[in-house]
Amino acid sequence: MKSAATYTRLLLKEWVPSILFVVLLTQVGVAATRVDGVSMMPGLRNNEEVIIPKLEGWAHRFGLGTYHRGDIVVFKPPRAAASEWKRDVHGVPLPWAYRPYLIKRVIGVAGDHIRIDAGQVSINGHLLNAHWTQDFWRAQGCLDTTSAEANTAVTGLFPNAPATRTLTVPAGSLFVMGDNRSPGGSLDSRYFGTVPLADVAGRALLSVWPIVRNAQATALCFSPDPKSSVTTSGPSELNLRVLNAPASFADLGK
Repeated sequence: MKSAATYTRLLLKEWVPSILFVVLLTQVGVAATRVDGVSMMPGLRNNEEVIIPKLEGWAHRFGLGTYHRGDIVVFKPPRAAASEWKRDVHGVPLPWAYRPYLIKRVIGVAGDHIRIDAGQVSINGHLLNAHWTQDFWRAQGCLDTTSAEANTAVTGLFPNAPATRTLTVPAGSLFVMGDNRSPGGSLDSRYFGTVPLADVAGRALLSVWPIVRNAQATALCFSPDPKSSVTTSGPSELNLRVLNAPASFADLGK
């Protein structure tokens, strides 16, 4: 009859290497994260699963390579952005608050001068042609051109950050926005400021789930529950794809 010590040794031998492998894989290999909400529509829909190459993210933290305008990144909001902290997981309450991972698009990198007027973003004096998202939201009747977030790079809602139309991205930080250009469609750098590289988990490289989706999606304006307001239609299409930056960012130059 095997003793408890023998069972413990067998357990350690069988499971510890597997656990260590999984931890290593998720920390420096690849990880998957789920899109929660509609702030990245039309490109990414609620509940899509994306792949993050974590090793690339760690390299960028230590100055090896960099993120580029147009990249989609997964990150934690700044610690001072208390409104973004959560106290539940999928509706299950927790006794503590934590910073959830968010997913947005890089609009500006260190040194970039950002200006926002009537929903139009300019980077270093060059107007960003955001047709990949504005055309969608205009068709929904939701394109925001008049609210505070459509006319300021920093809305003033974030503590110690006065409202201003312009902002220069500090070193070691990113200015991020969601693709949702409807009123209140995305809580991003306009609300909580630039994101330190240390808080960025990595770049969303691939969309891997669902494998197939309906080609068209529509969203209601000003819905109290934006996620449930999305309806899909049209033929099925393959959803497995590389999340490349829109071509408009290349037109901005360096």
